[in-house]
Amino acid sequence: MERGACLGPDVICYNQDMVCLKEHTTVSQYAYLCTAGHETDKINSAEDGLITAGITLERGAWVGTRAFIGMGVVVGENAIVGANAGVYKDVEANTIVGGNPAKVIRKR
Repeated sequence: MERGACLGPDVICYNQDMVCLKEHTTVSQYAYLCTAGHETDKINSAEDGLITAGITLERGAWVGTRAFIGMGVVVGENAIVGANAGVYKDVEANTIVGGNPAKVIRKR
């Protein structure tokens, strides 16, 4: 977590892998940052199928309340993830996304 990064109240960081918050990033209340999942070709058990990938929020990124950020996602510089969005793919810099799955709303 770099200078000026902020996690709001009740954010869940399921950090089985690295979560990197660059300068001046904001993660609003009740957001969920999830760095792990299960392989879909295997039966889930305690010993089998867990996969992980880190999450990076680039400088100035903002994640809205109750948003879900999935494993391996990079939220680009100055991007905004709308409230309640489900993000499963990278978000380009200076882009606003929303919905589930998240789609581009507009450029900043």
